[in-house]
Amino acid sequence: MTGPFARRHGRRSSSARRRLYGFLAAGCAALMAATLSFGGAGAASAAPDSHSAALPAEHTAGHTAADGKLVGYFANWDVYQRNYHVKNIETSGSAAELTHINYAFGNVQGGKCTVGDGFADYEKAYTADQSVDGKADAWDQPLRGNFNQLLKLKQKHPGLKVLWSFGGWTWSGGFAEAANDPAAFADSCHQLLNDERWAGLFDGIDIDWEYPNACGLTCDESGPQAFTEVMKALRAKFGGDKLVTAAITADASAGGKLEATDYAGAAQYVDWYLPMTYDYFGAWDAQGPTAPHSPLTRYDGIPKDGFDTTSTVEKLTGMGVPPGKLLLGLGFYGRGWSGVTQAEPGGTATGAAPGTYEQGIEDYEVLKGRCPSTGTVAGTAYAHCGDQWWSYDTPQTIGSKSDWGSGQGLGGSFVWELSGDTPDGELIKAIR
Repeated sequence: MTGPFARRHGRRSSSARRRLYGFLAAGCAALMAATLSFGGAGAASAAPDSHSAALPAEHTAGHTAADGKLVGYFANWDVYQRNYHVKNIETSGSAAELTHINYAFGNVQGGKCTVGDGFADYEKAYTADQSVDGKADAWDQPLRGNFNQLLKLKQKHPGLKVLWSFGGWTWSGGFAEAANDPAAFADSCHQLLNDERWAGLFDGIDIDWEYPNACGLTCDESGPQAFTEVMKALRAKFGGDKLVTAAITADASAGGKLEATDYAGAAQYVDWYLPMTYDYFGAWDAQGPTAPHSPLTRYDGIPKDGFDTTSTVEKLTGMGVPPGKLLLGLGFYGRGWSGVTQAEPGGTATGAAPGTYEQGIEDYEVLKGRCPSTGTVAGTAYAHCGDQWWSYDTPQTIGSKSDWGSGQGLGGSFVWELSGDTPDGELIKAIR
């Protein structure tokens, strides 16, 4: 592969590179804090911010960049049909690459953060061969399930942080009520994350609201400031020593979802945003046209302007969100159509391609063998096999995308989600 998306580095340096970025970010944060302490007030007053007084001092000084982050979502439902467990994060080599794990999902009910799946989260018993440390759960121990396994994983990797992610596509409807009393919502989340049963597990909270003041599975009418008020309340409650992050829309089209909410105003309260730069296109448009679900750039014939990663990043930074607070979203899966005769993008289809768990979607681990890549477009791969057409990222395109993100000054990358990778972590090890 040649050109701007050619791979330039080997894998061995990826973890070291992220550690170096983290070290440099910490150094820059300390230097900035020192500068502000010794006469930097003039610079701060040159760009007044009406919300800055509400920020805890620790957050202002200590959380200045997300450089070198690699965040992986781990979904609690993975332990069922997928048979993917916390131990797989270790044995695949993913834990050694990750800086953070976002545990998906907690629910939002009655204006509060609530447990999403108690059995998977803290009740499921693990045998010795299933456990991260090779020790079986006892029948009477107070904590089992994913939470106990994640604590064991953190013991193996002391620098690894875990955040609890709330909402998601299915459970975002609850945020409307939460937005009616942001302080009460934030208090409920803080209490749940700090429950004594899993003390020491969670290092912060991730909000996946799909979508504030816009439509997802349900339509939200909370107004353009609701998201900002929720994030402000969370930061006030969690302070500067815990992480507050948010997965947000990637819709950069004119009049699209990014314009429906004041993401720039809320950015001061978050450590970083995770724009979901995937699922731009898919077989919900059953007749096509076929298009890559995670294009890095525009291309001739793209079905909709503003539906590519570059446009998303440019829109957010143009609004005033610092690039260092944006992580590059990478999907460990593909989306596909059936009834397709055209090998290149832009063909017609008759419906969604078959998938193991859901029509029109399949894990990279499966697609790499079932429908190998036959071409690339806009920095991502596509494949035409029989009458099926799929798009997905490969180690080569992921490596190139992460190089692009570094060149843009982004704070790192995140992946949805870990179970889609191969057992030896082909994709996550390609991120650099």
